[in-house]
Amino acid sequence: MAFGDLLEQVGSTGRFQILHVTLLCIPVLMMASHNLLQNFVAAVPPHYCNVHSNLSQSQLSPEDTLRITVPLDPKGKPHRCQRYVAPQWHLLAKNGTFSSGEQGDTEDELDVDLQECTDGWSYNMTEMTSTIISEWHLVCDMRSLKQMGQTIYMGGVLVGALVFGGLSDKYGRRILLLLSNLLMAVSGTCAAFSSSFPLFCLFRFGCGMALSGLGLNTFSLIVEWIPTRVRTVVGTITGYCYTVGQLLLAVIAYYIRDWRWLTLAVSLPFYVFFLYSWWFHESSRWLAINNKSEQAVKALKSVAKFNGRHEEGEKIDIKMLQESMKKEMSSSQGSYSVLDLFRTPRMRTMTICVSAVWLSTSFAYYGLSMDLQKFGVDIYLIQVIFGAVDIPAKVVITVSMSFVGRRPSQCGALIIAGVTILINLLVPYDKQTVRTCLAVVGKGCLAASFNCCYLYCGELYPTIIRQNGMGWASMMARVGAMVAPMVLLTGDYIPWLPGLIYGGAPILSGVAAIFLPETLGSPLPDTIQDVEERGSGISSKKSQKEAIILQDTQTNLLKQAA
Repeated sequence: MAFGDLLEQVGSTGRFQILHVTLLCIPVLMMASHNLLQNFVAAVPPHYCNVHSNLSQSQLSPEDTLRITVPLDPKGKPHRCQRYVAPQWHLLAKNGTFSSGEQGDTEDELDVDLQECTDGWSYNMTEMTSTIISEWHLVCDMRSLKQMGQTIYMGGVLVGALVFGGLSDKYGRRILLLLSNLLMAVSGTCAAFSSSFPLFCLFRFGCGMALSGLGLNTFSLIVEWIPTRVRTVVGTITGYCYTVGQLLLAVIAYYIRDWRWLTLAVSLPFYVFFLYSWWFHESSRWLAINNKSEQAVKALKSVAKFNGRHEEGEKIDIKMLQESMKKEMSSSQGSYSVLDLFRTPRMRTMTICVSAVWLSTSFAYYGLSMDLQKFGVDIYLIQVIFGAVDIPAKVVITVSMSFVGRRPSQCGALIIAGVTILINLLVPYDKQTVRTCLAVVGKGCLAASFNCCYLYCGELYPTIIRQNGMGWASMMARVGAMVAPMVLLTGDYIPWLPGLIYGGAPILSGVAAIFLPETLGSPLPDTIQDVEERGSGISSKKSQKEAIILQDTQTNLLKQAA
């Protein structure tokens, strides 16, 4: 009897599993809110230098005051980071608005001196009540701190994966899930009441760590309490919860325009998640593997009772559990490390290609998703569109993986995403509809690439080091997410450079994915030797030989029957 049989005995898809998966999926809705929160709490409002102190009590209209205080930039809009050293009263003599060309001519003739915003900035807060940008003046020379904040958050996600991954295997999934919910709630609350930008970054780092702990332990608790036959469906449902969460964020942010209240609104639910997480049962698989057989049997009996199979549950004892876990125990024997991913030639090639795919997918995905203001469209609308496009994208890539294959689907999604991003560089800024459509297609392809990555990577690596392989790939994705915000800073010097990098990276990794083996219809490899044989074609020759033998046997049987 295998452990799966024990799960069937206590009810593998009963009331317990339905409630268990539902309660675990609800926090996933809010995980997207924290991942993309920066789009709204760090939105950059229109701003310009404060007027000179001697003009603060003047009777001029705001328009006239702005005209004599702030020069126009090359686009004909008030300059965001400079003002005249002295008010330019002669500009009021024009009795009306003037063009950027006229203003430029005036400045050239008079050689007007300009200065930085020594008295601070004024912000146009018609769309937002407040943001961290307006509160701590993260503009002009300080504008890079906005991207630094998101990088620090993603750094927390990376550190959390390293910390909570190891602790989960040592202390259990349930206790780490409880701690992650509490950490998210407390860190999010503290971030909402932060008195300075460094404190805000510190608590956002804590939110990033908590997000990793939530993701890892939620996934483990889901898959370890459900049978193999429904894992694909449940995994798809969990993925769509994250997609719905992106839409939910847009709705919450639309009605809550203050950054402190918005941060608090997406953090307070985790106190509720923390409270009901005490109900969750620890993974009986983990308990059995870690020599806690009595607790594992108790958990199985509790599940059986909840599912209305009390009598079947009472039949389970420690001996039966240990017999069922023999295979899992034997497969966990032996020590393997990340170094084994690079030890043999084909494993090394595969790991390098997988690393490129994960890093570039995450890099370009967050590069597009975390800079919504550049499209010149309402950020709430674009957030809804960006979230909604994931739904058809995941359906299309699932069908493609099933019929066309994993490798062409992965390559195609990445290359199309890169091409659309590069094409967007050639579209004029005033063609907002075209730019937005291209960005949506690119983001959808990257979401599809993410969907393909998880399945494809799991099929590429052998059983004995599959977790190491997935952990390495996930780490590369987080590195990509950390680097993505910083690339935006290069746009201050070369406007088209961020788009070139965001578009070029997926194309290069899409080409690299060509060197990965196809896994559609292939059995999962169990050892590193299986991977080497698959790459050399030995396994395919074996399959062909077995098919010929089977065909000959069937022919002989037909002859005998005749």
